[in-house]
Amino acid sequence: MMRSPVNNYDVIVVGAGFAGLYLLYRLRKLGFSTRVLERADGIGGTWHWNCYPGARCDIESMQYSYQFSDELQQQWEWSERYASQAEILRYVQHVADRYDLHRDIQLNTNVVSASFSEKSNRWELHTDDEEYFHARFLVMATGCLSQPNWPDIEGLDEFEGGLYHTGQWPHQDINFEGRRLGVIGTGSSAIQLIPQLARQVESLTVFQRTANYAVPAHNRSLDADTVARIKADYTGLRARAKQTPRGVAFLKPQRLAAEVPRDDLIEDLEWRWQVGGLAFLEGFSDLTLNPDYNAIAADFVREKIRGIVKDKETARILCPKNYIGAKRLCVEINYFETFNRENVDLVDISSNPISAIHAKGIALRDGNYEVDDLVIATGFDAITGALLNIDIK
Repeated sequence: MMRSPVNNYDVIVVGAGFAGLYLLYRLRKLGFSTRVLERADGIGGTWHWNCYPGARCDIESMQYSYQFSDELQQQWEWSERYASQAEILRYVQHVADRYDLHRDIQLNTNVVSASFSEKSNRWELHTDDEEYFHARFLVMATGCLSQPNWPDIEGLDEFEGGLYHTGQWPHQDINFEGRRLGVIGTGSSAIQLIPQLARQVESLTVFQRTANYAVPAHNRSLDADTVARIKADYTGLRARAKQTPRGVAFLKPQRLAAEVPRDDLIEDLEWRWQVGGLAFLEGFSDLTLNPDYNAIAADFVREKIRGIVKDKETARILCPKNYIGAKRLCVEINYFETFNRENVDLVDISSNPISAIHAKGIALRDGNYEVDDLVIATGFDAITGALLNIDIK
């Protein structure tokens, strides 16, 4: 069998998400012949795959955007404080169209191996369709949240109902009306998904191993005055963001909790809770360093949960027991309120773990739950998962 012809470029970029698209734009400007290889049938990276109901960004949309072109920043209009997955994908498409990126992007192309040849001083790539690429430089833009993490649960492949993963959601509407649905996981994706599906299904059973801290988004439509104010000082906003550990410009300068009265700390936390978003812990720089002050913030959130969730046992299970801020905060819209619905149940699998999945549902160490459909919301094999899928030498 004859080997397919080799495609030669200066640079191969693997992945057509936010990073891959920007790389293509920049490399072109620098005069490099570049090809972007993308395994999906569309651009957008994690925003292509994570199209489950309720998916949206937890960084405010006016900051979750490219900053290489002020003209682009000024032209694009975000509709909400926190952009939905669909709107982010429209934005990505707009950028690709505006800068004519599509002609150098090859979709439905899955790279399976990449090896560096010291003899030719070039990278040699091979796809699962038997295509070959050579390049001087190889840039992996495979993303940190692009490889779904499927749990190793006995019998998962034997389940006869609809089986879905939040990180590989189908690109068509799914009708869950009248269905008994199970969701495994209560991380960021599940916290967004659960309130959406609870309104559709006959019953929803949530299987939680570890409770997560979540703060309200208070999402809303962006008003013209807010947009105009931000766009008038976009340069300043970006400069301030670059001086923060997370690259996001938050509200109010930081102080030390150790230097203010406890009542002032509580007052600041309440103010930030009402504002909403990830700035909740940004008022005091020692909240994630000093366990005493961290406990005050953690207790504050737990008290909020107990005030929202009516059933005391459900509220207890939903209250996290670890430090706040050690894991990234989740941003929620009606998540805790959803557990007040009569068709929603919470199962604590930290005390009663899943033993197996069978054709009709989920077996715990003590008890069995029959479901028609099952959503796996166990997140990603983060950072290295997509890299390790490729045999790199």
